[in-house]
Formats: sequence, C-alpha cells, structure tokens
Amino acid sequence: MRLFSCVLIVLACMFGNAYAASRQQFTVETPTGRILVESFGNCAKTICPAVVILSGSKGFGAPVFDEIGQTLRAAGLNAYLVHVLSMADLDTIATASGAQTRIAYYAQRLPDWISAVRGVAAFLESQPHHGGKVGVLGVSLGAQIASAASVGRSDIDALVLVDGGFPNGYSQAVRSLPPLLLIWGSADRTFPLSIGRELQRIAQQLGGPVTLDVFEGDAHDFFLRSGTRNAGAAHQSAAEFLAAHLSR
Repeated sequence: MRLFSCVLIVLACMFGNAYAASRQQFTVETPTGRILVESFGNCAKTICPAVVILSGSKGFGAPVFDEIGQTLRAAGLNAYLVHVLSMADLDTIATASGAQTRIAYYAQRLPDWISAVRGVAAFLESQPHHGGKVGVLGVSLGAQIASAASVGRSDIDALVLVDGGFPNGYSQAVRSLPPLLLIWGSADRTFPLSIGRELQRIAQQLGGPVTLDVFEGDAHDFFLRSGTRNAGAAHQSAAEFLAAHLSR
C-alpha cells in the first residue's frame, strides 16, 4: 500500500508539473518553516491585491487550479497557490485507514497549517504591489484551514469558502470575520449544505457582509471539475467577490 501510494504521488507530481508549467515558484519563511508558493504572474494593474488559494486534501495537481488562477488574474488579482499541505501530509492523508483517522490527523496538524497561512498572508500584505490587501480562498479542507486562519485577522481582508467551514471547536470563539462568500454544491454529502447555511447565520450575527451561492445538484468536488459550466460560474463569482472587496 505504501509503495502504491508513493507511485500515485509521483504520477500526480509528473502530471501536476505539466499543468503547472506556467506557474512561478518561491518560498516564504513562516513560523512553521518554509512554505512553497506558486504564482501566475502579476495582473495588468499597478496595484494587484493578493489572493491565497488553499487546496483540499489532494493538493494542487489538478489543472483546474490554473484556470482558477487565471480567472483571478483577469479580475485584477494576483493568485497564489500556497502549499501548506506538505508531501508528507498528502501521503498520510491518502493512506489513512478511514475518515476518523484523517480527521484526527487534521486536528493534529491544523495549528501548523493555520500558522503557515498567516505567515504567508503577512508576507504578501507587506509587498507594495498588493496595496496591503490579501484575500483567502479555501476549498474543502483548505476552507477549514482558511476559516480558522482568518478569524480576527486584520491582514486578511476577504474570505471565500468552498464546500467547507470551521473545524470542530473553532466557531465558538469567532468574534469577527472578513467579508465572506460561501460557495456550496447543494448535493454535497461531505459537508452538507446545512453547514453552509449555519456559517451564513454566524456571519450575519457578527454583522459582516456574507453571501451564500448555492449550485443546485452539484456534489462536493464540483468547484474542481475543470471545464464545467457551474465550476466556471463559481470561479467567476469568487473572482468578482474578491476583486470587489480587495480593491476598495
């Protein structure tokens, strides 16, 4: 099983590298170590706010992340794929014996992942061409990391959560949130739509702007289905929301 997992990871890296040929790579020093970041180049404007993108448990190998990055770039934003999940994380998650084992591993690693996101966000905020504006877009597990990392942070100015919300135990301590867009598939069985509606209620009670975009009939991974109509519409919705709130 271990050998099979390693083969899968090597193949994912090979195909991921083909899709990522146009990405530019650098590392950011954070309290939890160096974090790999991939970018798609600067947008056409003088000031291009930054958007941190956090993947789900399978990482950034899928070509759809290039589509998302280019959609954000066309909206006047600089998109960054932030690899808070290391290769060791991806291997451990892929070979976990079941959901409970994965959930326990997430809880163990979450503080380091949150610290890494905050370190990268602080670095990006300090770069002059971003105008001091940073948004975060998280998908599934990445949405859980993004939500926890964004709570009470002045250096995160907008938040998009796709089919995922607060990790267990985190929502009770929330006192403020940045402007929030929730993107959900109505047929999601991993994180049911009821979780998205509860997140919307929490954000409304806190008084911040929040929007819930529901895509009827779509499952948990619809946002990552390259070339589909609803995925493209959801990418555009995220780009428009982030551009509107980060360009103020």
